[in-house]
Amino acid sequence: MNAPFECHGIQPRPLTRRRLLQTAAAGFGWMAFGGLAAAASGTGGSRASMADAGAPLRRRAPHFAPRARRVIFLCMQGGPSQLDLFDPKPRLQREHGQAGGARGSGNKLVGSPFAFRQHGASGLWISELMPRLSAHADHLCMVRSMHTDIPNHPQAFIQLHTGSARFVRPSMGAWVLYGLGTENENLPGFVTLSPPRQFGAQNHGSAFLPAVYQGTRIGSTRDGNVATALGNVRNPVLNPRQQARQLDMVQQMNREFLHATDGHPEVEGVIQSFELAFRMQAEAPELLDLSGESADTLARYGVGAADTDNFGRQCLLARRMAEAGVRFVELNHGGWDQHQNLESSLRRNAHAIDQPIAALLSDLASRGMLDETLVVWGGEFGRTPDSRRGDGRDHNAKGFTFWMAGGGVSAGFAYGATDDLGMQAVENPVHVHDLHATMLHCLGLDHERLTYRYGGRDHRLTDVKGSVVRGILKA
Repeated sequence: MNAPFECHGIQPRPLTRRRLLQTAAAGFGWMAFGGLAAAASGTGGSRASMADAGAPLRRRAPHFAPRARRVIFLCMQGGPSQLDLFDPKPRLQREHGQAGGARGSGNKLVGSPFAFRQHGASGLWISELMPRLSAHADHLCMVRSMHTDIPNHPQAFIQLHTGSARFVRPSMGAWVLYGLGTENENLPGFVTLSPPRQFGAQNHGSAFLPAVYQGTRIGSTRDGNVATALGNVRNPVLNPRQQARQLDMVQQMNREFLHATDGHPEVEGVIQSFELAFRMQAEAPELLDLSGESADTLARYGVGAADTDNFGRQCLLARRMAEAGVRFVELNHGGWDQHQNLESSLRRNAHAIDQPIAALLSDLASRGMLDETLVVWGGEFGRTPDSRRGDGRDHNAKGFTFWMAGGGVSAGFAYGATDDLGMQAVENPVHVHDLHATMLHCLGLDHERLTYRYGGRDHRLTDVKGSVVRGILKA
């Protein structure tokens, strides 16, 4: 009797469901599955074709005519105090120091130590802490009735970025890139500058969306060193032609492994990231190099000054990225968790961002880009009108302020309101889900149609909630 066939320990490949469809009945089952998969993929309103698998970042048509082409999100991590920046409360000033407040006798009301006045033809109330931003009052759409679910930093910060505090979900930048594709295939479509480390990659990740839609993290740009800001962007050994040959070989190996394992999302992401990284060498170094900017431009953004250099560089890079076709840019500034030392700490934070943001808005407006760029400012929540310490404010998820500019929102306009102490939204409340729905709407995307099939159901950024805040949209 013949011994069983052996081939020096090499085991035959297991028969997977995918391989069965590929081989059985001359592959007709696989052809049928391909058709069903093509119909089930895409962005809901306009289904993606099978060609999208080879060009996941290609530019795609929105669901309807967009107001904006891109987003610049100015993220203030820590919960900036709306009561000292954009939402004045005369009653709070009158009752400063009184016991009780909104949450019991253990706290005392804290009036703002900063003066407010009206600015621009619109008469928007803005604090003395933002003198340069105040000059742009007639560009701003102030939403004073924001609210979110949880007054804890990790959960609220993640919900602000992904729509969910409980589950791993794609970042809003990943959703935007998935829905619209990129305008420049030589650059990442979604970039996050100086992201906070304490909340992890989930804030700019793609979760169950294909890996190519995740954000590209660019660290400190303080010293102007491109290699520091974006590691390994240049190859110190191989020239571009040699790199192309090397990349072809590596990608062939990756594709063979991908085929052998019957599909693997991480490998697909690696293949796409390698190709993007190779293309980025042509444009990314020049884009991140600010040495070509004039001395006047650098000074306007506060680059080189100790207090404004970091955020000034971020704002200038955001303008350059917007010009180059990056779809979603997030800028980050931390340290807004003022439980104490309110006056000195908040003054320092506001000073660090005021000049750079004003310069960014001025440049976008002068270059004709503001109308097609949605600029969004805010943090994970706001602050309370009372405190146990007396010289700070606690977390407030019930009522806080965001502002927007350009991109189809009304200019010189205030929407919604908190109560007369500033504790919670009482007029036209706007949830984080509503903010996301509105941002997508400005980009021409219907938040109910921008879906991705995962785990047996269609997911979206706004989950099963959210409404477009039509009251802030430009007529």
